[in-house]
Amino acid sequence: MRLDKFLTVSRLIKRRTVANDACDGGRITVNGKVAKASYDVKTDDIIGITLGSREVRVQVLDVRENVRKDDAVGLYKELN
Repeated sequence: MRLDKFLTVSRLIKRRTVANDACDGGRITVNGKVAKASYDVKTDDIIGITLGSREVRVQVLDVRENVRKDDAVGLYKELN
């Protein structure tokens, strides 16, 4: 699954266009490297998101195309 789509399906970023812009702006990293929106997300990837003053690091636990809002949290684990 594309990185920008994963960010929206997992509800980490609300809109796909915002996720795409964040990737293009270099604010999204995967495993410590700046990633493009077309990056293919796999389980156990570490995604870093920097939006404004907020920084979030998550580990991908599962990759699914369609997820209900309540189950979206199960796609990733937040890291400190």
